[in-house]
Amino acid sequence: MSTETLDRIKERPDLQDTDSSNDNEVFHYVRKQKIAESAVMGNMVVALCGEVFPVTKTAKPGSPVCKDCKEIYNNLPKGKD
Repeated sequence: MSTETLDRIKERPDLQDTDSSNDNEVFHYVRKQKIAESAVMGNMVVALCGEVFPVTKTAKPGSPVCKDCKEIYNNLPKGKD
C-alpha cells in the first residue's frame, strides 16, 4: 500500500474555488416543499419573482433577499393562525 501525501490545494493551480458567491448575491423566496427536493434531486425551483434555479445554498439570518420576491411575499394574503 502506498503512503504518498496529497498536494496542498494552494500548490495545485488547476483547482479552483467553486463557490460562486459574490457580494451581489441575493436569496429568493421559494415554496418550502420544493427546497429539500431541489437540494437533494437537483430539480429547478421557481422563485416568487420568476427566477428559475436549483437550490444550492441555505440563507442565513440577515442574508440579503431579492427585493421583488420580498415585495410579492409581503403582498400575499396572510394565512389563518
